Amino acid sequence: QVQLVESGGGLVQPGNSLRLSCVASGRTFSSGTMAWFRQVPGKEREYVAGRRWSGGNFYYADSMKGRVSISRDNSRNVVYLEMNSLKPEDTAVYYCAATSRNLIASSVRRMGEYDAWGQGTQVTVSS
Repeated sequence: QVQLVESGGGLVQPGNSLRLSCVASGRTFSSGTMAWFRQVPGKEREYVAGRRWSGGNFYYADSMKGRVSISRDNSRNVVYLEMNSLKPEDTAVYYCAATSRNLIASSVRRMGEYDAWGQGTQVTVSS
């Protein structure tokens, strides 16, 4: 069973940057897909970014394209979400998600494709 633990959230001023981390454990991560979602109270969970663990294509949500990047450290089983030029509307709980399948552009954004989720980390963008 896969366990995901996010960290790195906090309070940040508009225009600043933040890097979130997601440590994965419980299986060998040589394949599959990792992704980040976010959720504001009262709204549906929203896709942010995703990529296959083995590399290849990156998929970013239009709302954050150009301001976000997803990367990984294979040796440590860690996936990062680097966010730049943060805005107050980026305030949300950010969740890491994983699946053992190699998803494509049409499926990577769907929550139902993922079978493991972290507990979330709060990001607040405010002056």
